[in-house]
Amino acid sequence: MILPIDLTPDQGISLFLVVFLMTISGLKGMLDRSGIFAAALVGFSVSIFGHWTWLAMLIVFLMVGVTATAWRYEEKSRLRIAESNEGTRGWRNVMANGGVAALVSALSYFLGDPNWGYLAVACSISVAASDTLASEIGSLDPRTRSIINLEAVPAGTNGGMSITGTFAALFGGLIIGIMAVTLSSINGNSIPLDSLFLIVTAIGWLGCQVDSILGALFENKGLIGKHTVNFLATLSGALMAVLVNWQFL
Repeated sequence: MILPIDLTPDQGISLFLVVFLMTISGLKGMLDRSGIFAAALVGFSVSIFGHWTWLAMLIVFLMVGVTATAWRYEEKSRLRIAESNEGTRGWRNVMANGGVAALVSALSYFLGDPNWGYLAVACSISVAASDTLASEIGSLDPRTRSIINLEAVPAGTNGGMSITGTFAALFGGLIIGIMAVTLSSINGNSIPLDSLFLIVTAIGWLGCQVDSILGALFENKGLIGKHTVNFLATLSGALMAVLVNWQFL
């Protein structure tokens, strides 16, 4: 005998989004098998401990990231600065960009502070989006300089920054900032919308710079890898959100 499962509307939407994420990721080749499993784990964690709107921001980030990766992919591949496996991402990439969102969701649930959780999750995703667009779009700009000493470096260098990449990073933050504001009323968030938009957008851009600094200081020296850099950068976004929430909201 199969017992009926009584899902709330929010739980039903969460389940649909996780299944959608797994299905579209597999069909479109966005994620490999390990990536699909990791995405399901992150998706369930974020939606169960947080809200389905939190997961929606992650899905938007994935779509934006895949689109940016595919942009002029052959050219980036010739320059050896393209994502490996034709842009298909594995579990390390998923956890590097979404692991912090899952951790923050769980913490906010057990601490009973959804406002803090929503802001921190949005900011961590904003950093991921900013960094992805900066890397995928800015990597083809030859006007690249080291974020540490401003010396000219080859396009695609870890820790490099360019005019195109800087604006692309800001655009990534804007996308998640708009999403955070749009979904805010659905999940009952009480942070003023103008503050929410500015914080999420600004922290996304700042976290991208943290990523560049970590890349220049540690990744280029082989001390840590790309995925560790991404994880630490998204973590910095969540921590900046906590600080802002504590000091100003």
